Amino acid sequence: MKSTKPLVLGLTAGLALSLFGIAGIANAEPVSNSYVLVGSDTLQDSVNALTNGTDIGGAAFRATAAGGATLGNFDAFGSATIQTKPNGPFFVRPAGSGNGRNALIASITGAPWQGKTITGQVDIARSSSGPGGQASSDGKLLYVPFGRDAVSYAYYGSGTELASLTTAQLKQIYESNSPVTINGVTVQPLIPQSGSGTRDFFLSAIGVTALGTTVDSHANTLAENDASVLTTVGHIVPFSAGSWIAQANGASGVNTIPASGLVKLGSPNGQAPFTGSGSSLVPASAFYSSQFGRDTYLIVEYARVNPGDAKYDAALWGLVDPTRPTSLTNMSAGPTTAGAVKRQFGFLPVADATPIRAYTTI
Repeated sequence: MKSTKPLVLGLTAGLALSLFGIAGIANAEPVSNSYVLVGSDTLQDSVNALTNGTDIGGAAFRATAAGGATLGNFDAFGSATIQTKPNGPFFVRPAGSGNGRNALIASITGAPWQGKTITGQVDIARSSSGPGGQASSDGKLLYVPFGRDAVSYAYYGSGTELASLTTAQLKQIYESNSPVTINGVTVQPLIPQSGSGTRDFFLSAIGVTALGTTVDSHANTLAENDASVLTTVGHIVPFSAGSWIAQANGASGVNTIPASGLVKLGSPNGQAPFTGSGSSLVPASAFYSSQFGRDTYLIVEYARVNPGDAKYDAALWGLVDPTRPTSLTNMSAGPTTAGAVKRQFGFLPVADATPIRAYTTI
C-alpha cells in the first residue's frame, strides 16, 4: 500500500469543487452522482487528474458526465471497503486490473463480489492489461484503449550492477527457487499482488509462467508502483515506466521514489525507459515500442456503449469515445484534451486504437 500518499478532499454527490491550478491530483474517494471507475493502480493517478480537474496539460481540464455530473474514481489501495454511489452498499475495494474487471462483471450480472451484491455500483474498470485469450467478436465487455505504457523494473543499489538486466536474467531471477547473484549482487525479487495487470504483463514479457520460491509478494499485499518497498541492496520489483515518470515529474501528487537516489528504474536489455533527468522525464518511444511496451484500457459493458442495444447509454459512451477531445480515452496533443494530461503521466498514444470486445461469458 502506498503509505506516502497524502490525504486529499473527496468529491461528494452534487458537490463540484474546482481543482484547476493544481498540477497533480492525488486520490479522491467520492460517492459518485454519475459513473464509477475502479481497478488498476497504474491508471488511477492520471484518471484522478482527469476527473478531479487539472491544468498540468497546459490548460484547465476536467472530464465530467452529461450535465457536469462528477465522476467517482476509486484508487486500487486505501480503506478496506468503499461506497461508490449514494445509498449503495459498502464493498471490498477492487485492487488491480483483474479485480477491477471482476467487480465490473459483478456490477453487471448481480453475482456476488467478495460476498456482497454490487449491482450497478461500477461502470468502468481501469486495466493495465488487455483481454488476451478472452478477446471475442461477441464479447460482453469492451476494452477501450487508454494510453501506451511500458513496464521496467525498479531496483535498490548504490552502483549499476542491476541497471541493465537482460530478459534472460530477469526470467532467471523470477523463476528461480534459489537466490540469483548478478555482478556480485544477490537479487531479492519482489512482485505485486495477484490481480495486478503490471505483474501479469511483466511476467509474460520475460517468459515466466511459474514464480520461483525466492519471489516475495509480501503475503500477496504488495501494491504496484511503490518504490518505497525497495529497502535493501538487491531488491527489484516490476514498475510501470509511466508511473515512475509521473511520480518523478510531480504529476501524480505522490512520489514514492526515495530521495536517497539509491532506488532507480532499470533499463532492460540496455534500453532506457525515459530520457531527461530530475523532474523533467519524457517517455522513450523506443522502449515503449519494445516487448516491454503495453497498451492500457478502460473496460465497459459492451451493451451500454452499443447504439443498437436497449441498454445503450450515450453519456457513458461519451466518456470512453476516443474521438471526443474531452473523453477519458482521448490521446490528442491539444492542451484542452485528456491526451495532453495523460502525456504528463508518462503515457504515449496507443499502438492500436481499436476497441476490443472480450469475455463471451460473464
